[in-house]
Amino acid sequence: MLLRKILAVITTVAALLVPAAAAQAATPASSATAALTAADAATPGRTVAAAASANPVIVVGGLIGVSIAYEPIAARLRADGYRVWIYQLPGLGVGDIRDSARALSSYVDQVRAATGAAKVDLVTHSEGGLVSRWYTKFLGGADKVDHYVSLGTPQHGTYVANIMNFVGLGSCAGVVACQQMTIGSDFLASLNAGDDTPGAVRWTTVRTWQDELVRPVDNAMLADGATNVLVQAWCPLRVVGHVGLVLDGTTYTVVRQALAGAAIRPDCFAI
Repeated sequence: MLLRKILAVITTVAALLVPAAAAQAATPASSATAALTAADAATPGRTVAAAASANPVIVVGGLIGVSIAYEPIAARLRADGYRVWIYQLPGLGVGDIRDSARALSSYVDQVRAATGAAKVDLVTHSEGGLVSRWYTKFLGGADKVDHYVSLGTPQHGTYVANIMNFVGLGSCAGVVACQQMTIGSDFLASLNAGDDTPGAVRWTTVRTWQDELVRPVDNAMLADGATNVLVQAWCPLRVVGHVGLVLDGTTYTVVRQALAGAAIRPDCFAI
């Protein structure tokens, strides 16, 4: 009975985090430490403002976020001239976030070696933003990351991480990463102690009022000089959910401006 409940909850969470079309089309992704291929870094031949001289961009997925779910935002970045990789969290991110951060550290070094770039830019979604922050703050990433952009990351936790308590499964059904995203967790206390934005990294967060998984939504913000963007502060009628942040055109205009080091002026009519 307990196993049946756990499977039901995991299925529900997966439906929330992964677009249905992506879930249907998903195939097992290679491990985070697999050899990089030329296809991972493919870019269109068109000339665009970002150009190939920009930092490589690693899109860091979230909890139960299969790689294919991030192809839409990766495609936008490629169309703007960026060399793009998608980092699927080990074990789909259900384990210790610190372990995922160590794996990300190795992956970043692979990308840097493959491209000859001194630094990379990280575009992160949900749990991926916490993985990337741990890497940047504690594992030497501050010297290897130029821009950090988080989309719907529970930087200071989310009450939704406690939802398992309400369905009789205890604390997050034993999912370690979920426990770590609970408001007041030891993991978040360590991550958020001291400076939120260490090093010379340029930090940007994006959040939306309609985020059904990060509550309160302002917990997606960072202090200490980060640029924090609320989609509806610029575009009051824009409806964007948690998964929608990686699909939404307006949100992408923020990502593009952040990576370019430009002033943030979201395009409310972007598709």
